[in-house]
Amino acid sequence: MDDDLQVQEGLSRLLRSHGWSVSVFGSAEGFLQQLPECAAGCVLLDIRMPGMSGTDLHERLNDYDCPLSVIYLTANSTVPVSVRAMKHGAYDFLEKPISEDILLSAIEGAVAQSVAKISAATHGQDVRARLEALTPREREVMSHVIVGRMNKQIADDLGIALRTVKLHRSRMMVKMRVRSVAQLVSLCEEAGVRI
Repeated sequence: MDDDLQVQEGLSRLLRSHGWSVSVFGSAEGFLQQLPECAAGCVLLDIRMPGMSGTDLHERLNDYDCPLSVIYLTANSTVPVSVRAMKHGAYDFLEKPISEDILLSAIEGAVAQSVAKISAATHGQDVRARLEALTPREREVMSHVIVGRMNKQIADDLGIALRTVKLHRSRMMVKMRVRSVAQLVSLCEEAGVRI
């Protein structure tokens, strides 16, 4: 996003010539109106734009939990602005004029980061769906299993028969689609799931 039409046109031509799909916006507000849902990609942002600034748009994208990676491309950089951008998760902060190779390399990395964000979010949703399929008792047994409790200890803690614990544990492992406690713990940690 840049408010300079010549810069927009030049970047658009360059990126299209390298096979990238490009959408151009002259303002942050225009971009937000067209914001794709859960699309992988990156946003090239200038700091100064009419209306909402690039840094304000970046913060708004973070609020929306948008998977698009952000690259700042600006002629108006200051150390405080670049630090703020990086603290908010910018993939890169580039100054104009920029070499074609550096820009294309940054875009490639930013898009790869965006794809990874979407993959992680999808994985988390899948794990949460598996968790929702558990009965309250299976979930309770799982919370004991992932902290390392043995079946007999779980039976004593819950006041149920050992055989019942084994049954709930078996069903829980099938529903979670894991074969070992290590896989179960890893799955929950990867997806950021807390019991």
